[in-house]
Amino acid sequence: MTYQHLSQTERYQIYILMKDGKTQTQIAQLMDRHKSTISRELARNTGLKGYRPKQACLLAEERSLGCRNAAQITADNGIRQKIAS
Repeated sequence: MTYQHLSQTERYQIYILMKDGKTQTQIAQLMDRHKSTISRELARNTGLKGYRPKQACLLAEERSLGCRNAAQITADNGIRQKIAS
């Protein structure tokens, strides 16, 4: 199964559409994303001040650093060394 992470632009679109009063389902349809993607994004990145797209991007980047493939993705030499061994 393939998927694409939300981009910064998409996070700002979510923010604007929420401010416009759209539901999560409507946002998902407008953005051609599954409604669970929008729901998960809001659950992970909504704080006391509501959904903030810039902070959401930073949090997503921090979470990606902890993923098991982060070392392979960050350095081209590192990828070649892991593939060669």
